[in-house]
Amino acid sequence: MRLLMTVLTFIMLSFSCEAQSSVEAQKYDIVVAADGTQDFVSVQEAINAVPHFRKERTYIFIKSGVYKEKLLLPSTKTNVSFIGQELASTVLTYDDYASKKNHFGDEMGTSGSSSFFVYGDGFQATNITFENSSGPVGQAVTVRIDGDRVKFTNCRFLGNQDTLYPHARGSRQYYKGCYIEGTVDFIFGWSTALFEDCEIFCKRSAYITAASTDESAKYGFVFKSCRITGTAEPFSMYLGRPWRPFAKTVFMNCDLGDLIRPEGWHNWGSEEKEKTAYYAEYRNKGESYLPDDRVGWSKQLTDDQAANYTLEKIFGDWNPNE
Repeated sequence: MRLLMTVLTFIMLSFSCEAQSSVEAQKYDIVVAADGTQDFVSVQEAINAVPHFRKERTYIFIKSGVYKEKLLLPSTKTNVSFIGQELASTVLTYDDYASKKNHFGDEMGTSGSSSFFVYGDGFQATNITFENSSGPVGQAVTVRIDGDRVKFTNCRFLGNQDTLYPHARGSRQYYKGCYIEGTVDFIFGWSTALFEDCEIFCKRSAYITAASTDESAKYGFVFKSCRITGTAEPFSMYLGRPWRPFAKTVFMNCDLGDLIRPEGWHNWGSEEKEKTAYYAEYRNKGESYLPDDRVGWSKQLTDDQAANYTLEKIFGDWNPNE
């Protein structure tokens, strides 16, 4: 009897595994598994398999594993979605950095160091850990995003200096429930990006943001209901410094903990940038939310001003929740 039950249990488990595999095959267009049991063993192979300018969204399911690949999503691969099996165990990683030499003996530079280049419009990712594993070696980008209408949900961005690079002018990006860590200027670039319900982890004393917003752009980086945490010394972090003169960064309803310096913002050594940068806060909280001690050229938004920071007003004709 015991032997019969064991056999029946094995058969049921086998059917269960086959059913799960079948469900995955039906639900997703492409499945990636490092062990070779699915469509592809590498993420780049899956990207390459997406038809150019496909009108429908392509769903790529990535099974748990560490995929060490330098990835490129070209502009012709639009509306691609990555779905990880589990956040902590689905890791896309590489280890280039700015001063590393390429095959020709040239330094890779900041952009060249990126582990993942996103050029395709409409890219989405869920439950994925993105990593630049090069360590504290200077500038080393984890993800550079140039595509428009890009959304990350429940993703992690691991790195040090220059972790996340919302790069392109005119690009709109939405980060929901994500974890982003780094040291110096670890969220930087030209794009309009909204971070909502995210954890911003500061690994050492430095600057969180370095926006380079164009003068014509109405919005730069907006943080709503985020948490500032980390291993940096208390009251040692700046919310941001202007990489370019018209940098725009706003923190709203965020928990700053005890990590932010009383003055809040840095001018990157330029009094001229104080006249053009737009740095503001609205109803933050935490020990280091000290609005009366902030630099005089930053702002505390009124209720009417804060009402302009909605999804509709920030992103215009794009609703990232549709």
